[in-house]
Amino acid sequence: MGSQQTGSRVIDLPGPATGLTGDGGGNAYLSTRGGYFVVDLSAERVARVPVSGAETVDFTAITRRADGTVALGTADGSVYTLASGQPTAGNRTKIFGHVDSLAAQGNTLAVLDRGQTSVTTVGVDGKVGQQLRAGQGATTMVADPAGRLLVTDTRGGQLLVFGVDPLILRQAYPVRQSPYGVAGSRGLTWVSQTSANTVIGYDLSTGIPLEKVRYPTVRQPNTLAFDDAAGTLYVVSGSGGGVQVIEHAAAGPH
Repeated sequence: MGSQQTGSRVIDLPGPATGLTGDGGGNAYLSTRGGYFVVDLSAERVARVPVSGAETVDFTAITRRADGTVALGTADGSVYTLASGQPTAGNRTKIFGHVDSLAAQGNTLAVLDRGQTSVTTVGVDGKVGQQLRAGQGATTMVADPAGRLLVTDTRGGQLLVFGVDPLILRQAYPVRQSPYGVAGSRGLTWVSQTSANTVIGYDLSTGIPLEKVRYPTVRQPNTLAFDDAAGTLYVVSGSGGGVQVIEHAAAGPH
């Protein structure tokens, strides 16, 4: 049990991708210039979905709402929403600035703008909801199964925990050594420290994050993902160090 390195499968894309999300059913969605890719991971098939009228748009982020709608963010600060597989945007919302990350809680979208270090919500109707500053230099944002938004404030050295409806900062907890990667699960919240090559699992249930476990990681652990069904944490290196697989991660090192 515990931490291990695994072999990998490579699925070639027909072009560069900028953002990644999944549907929990074996498909990955990746934003690209002019549209997005849908990857059937088991069949290793890739389909490109172009967005009508957006052939030259640089899409920078992607997520899926609970109703299956695909949301794409752009380099010029807009959010497009499209029914899954459809080429025509249902709504286009100008947020201003730059869309660096998108996350969905139910059918509410959240937009992270690193330049403004802000989080903004967008409703089903495409209208901007609320906006809050997110620390001193937020970099990464994800939604978790408990209905929260988790944001790492790398410059400020914090884990920020937001409620969505209404958008409110519920917790701000110091995390040293350049927190960057973040992932939520039904049990713990996972945060990586890129200056220490470490990942920490926090329990947020009491209102004050409590450290439960920590692991050494691959170099530059920029990206985290958690498989709740298997209890497995995945740590992806941002400097070519590969993917680290930590089985039964919440149980602690063996």
